[in-house]
Amino acid sequence: MYDNALTVSPPTEERQNSSNVALFLSLFLLVLAFFILLVAISTVEDVKSGAVMDSLSSTFSKTRLDVTDPTDYSAMDGDLLPGHQFQEQITTLFATTLQVAKVEIVRPGRFMQVSVPTETMFANDDVRLRPVVIPLFDRIVATLSGQSPGVHFEMEFVVGVNYTQDGELPIDQSLAMLRASGVVEELTARGVPPNAISIGLREGGLDTVTINFYVRDDDELRLLYLARDAQPAPPK
Repeated sequence: MYDNALTVSPPTEERQNSSNVALFLSLFLLVLAFFILLVAISTVEDVKSGAVMDSLSSTFSKTRLDVTDPTDYSAMDGDLLPGHQFQEQITTLFATTLQVAKVEIVRPGRFMQVSVPTETMFANDDVRLRPVVIPLFDRIVATLSGQSPGVHFEMEFVVGVNYTQDGELPIDQSLAMLRASGVVEELTARGVPPNAISIGLREGGLDTVTINFYVRDDDELRLLYLARDAQPAPPK
């Protein structure tokens, strides 16, 4: 008697590996086709793309290193991190509030300058601030108040004045000086730390206001105070 039943041999390991490879390849092609379909049916929003590019351009503004300052300084990454964060916050404030402002990082993590047209901040021939500046000042005060231990944030409001024929500062209170005093009073009333705001004067440049932002550690601040105390008192 002959047994005519068929005998099915179990799949070998090689056949199983081939089946697994084919399965994974099929899944990969399916996922690839899905993403190709998503790209094909998507549309480009020009308005949103332009807003993103403008935001990136404002945030990563022109950086210029101060090569004329012979003072060398060194700091650990942990010391510079608060300074970089502070500069990023200030850059974002002006980029979202006053788009006409020019932000320039002179020393990364240490010193930055913001130039603003005078007519943007003040009414014509008036000491009063424009309403658009008030929310900006509130956010600046909050940023200056958020100091990290061992790191100090400072703001210097610099206005242009016309020097006398002898090359000296004018004695009379000019419009620019009254505006600078008004800015300090406004920031003080809104809670800015007293040691975080100062006034600077420069010759000319009446059509532009410069705002300097400094980041100093305890040692640098101590040396700065010693240098100020060593200066001779002005004649009475």
